[in-house]
Amino acid sequence: MIAALLMGRKGSTGLPGKNTMPVLGRPLAAYPFLAAANAACVDRVYISTDDPALMDIGRAHGATVIERPAHLATREALGEHVYQHGLSVIRADAARDGLEVEQLALLMCNAATVLAAQIDEAAAMLRADPTLDSVVTASCLNMWSPLRARRLTPEGVLEPFVPFETFGDPATLNCDRDSQGDVWFADMGLSMIRPVNLDRLDEGLLPQKWMGRRIAPLKQWGGCDIDYLWQVPGVEFWLTEHGFSETETPYGR
Repeated sequence: MIAALLMGRKGSTGLPGKNTMPVLGRPLAAYPFLAAANAACVDRVYISTDDPALMDIGRAHGATVIERPAHLATREALGEHVYQHGLSVIRADAARDGLEVEQLALLMCNAATVLAAQIDEAAAMLRADPTLDSVVTASCLNMWSPLRARRLTPEGVLEPFVPFETFGDPATLNCDRDSQGDVWFADMGLSMIRPVNLDRLDEGLLPQKWMGRRIAPLKQWGGCDIDYLWQVPGVEFWLTEHGFSETETPYGR
């Protein structure tokens, strides 16, 4: 069995109400639900949340609600622990029907840049290569090269966040954003994982340890999870470029 598990909570402080904010006339969370519901490989869809509005959106798209415990609905709670809890519920559901969870499509209610076809492709990649721990959507963002990253010192000036020597001989580096090679970011649209990754969480790579260690990219452009209002126009552009409008979706109306 392949299950999709969405995560979203009510009490966001950075951008309150982000998961249900309108994007192209739909709640933001509707997009990952649409992807999961229309993926041929997905057998069941779940939503882990403490938000009644998200519960309603999930049920409208055929999802089973996992009511998130209070200790996992705080600002300090880690997403990886929410996923672990969700997996325990999904496994119990599957066991009652004599099934096992083969793969888990992890989605976020504030990440709209994902399609059903990507979920199907990621599932096929995992099945084809048993050495992989996960397949994740990844966007190339050379403008955010770690070479350009800075931190603020106690004196109030900027210094390199990562020592330049990390990238080789500093004499060979320059201001061209492409000079260090392509920089890929897991854009949080999709993490298709083997459930064992959550059983062995401490073995996974930071910062998203649920991805395991052998992580294959599903390359795309412009993927992101929305945490700031300035990101919304970019996500709307991505959606329109992939066949969405206020009245249409790639899956029909």
